[in-house]
Amino acid sequence: MNSKVSFQPLHRPKLVDDVVTQLQKKISDGDLKMGDKIPTEPELMEQFGVGRSTIREAVRVLVHAGLLEKKQGFGTFLTGHSDAVMQEPLVHRLRRAEILEVYEVRKMLELEIARLAAERRDEADLAVMEDALNQRLKALEAGDTNTYLAVDMVFHQAIAIASKNGVVVDLYRSLSAVMMDAAQKLVEDKDVYNHHHQIHVNLYQAIKDKDVGAAEHWALQNLEETVQQLKKFLNQA
Repeated sequence: MNSKVSFQPLHRPKLVDDVVTQLQKKISDGDLKMGDKIPTEPELMEQFGVGRSTIREAVRVLVHAGLLEKKQGFGTFLTGHSDAVMQEPLVHRLRRAEILEVYEVRKMLELEIARLAAERRDEADLAVMEDALNQRLKALEAGDTNTYLAVDMVFHQAIAIASKNGVVVDLYRSLSAVMMDAAQKLVEDKDVYNHHHQIHVNLYQAIKDKDVGAAEHWALQNLEETVQQLKKFLNQA
């Protein structure tokens, strides 16, 4: 086994994704290089603290992505194909990114989304946004965190849909899966988290009024506030 390579045991759900994420990070950081043999199944099971089926599924995902290659009787190796990393599914790349990196991408994407939504939204889009906003406020008042997070995501995805750009919608959905994990942790910290409900209302109103400048302003305001909260949360974590 490569003594320079070690992994952290896992203690939370989505074990396969977590194994995949840690392996990918070792590849990106250069701890595992092209042609290297990865640790054996028993070694990975011991280091990650998971069962054989979890390890096998994680390896299968990386083989399918073109990052690993299984050689019968010899083991599993980091593929020598120079373009293998480019084949990595976007959602896996996002899951191993630093959360602030993800929010920087979200900032770039949502500013354009807000602009397009203000230009292109229709009445059906507005109805979904308004309903999500109402449910968001009710969940906040009831202290229902799970519903609050779910409808908050519905609100932002409705804005993406209002952009009338299918690629943007798919990209935003990929980001959403990762952002939800961070939001779940952040919202539980009452000393850091602020729901910014009025900012969301202002963003909706700007899109409804087809005010492109105001839509961009409130989208930026929301994201800058959230990033500041994340930085504070991560510093004290």
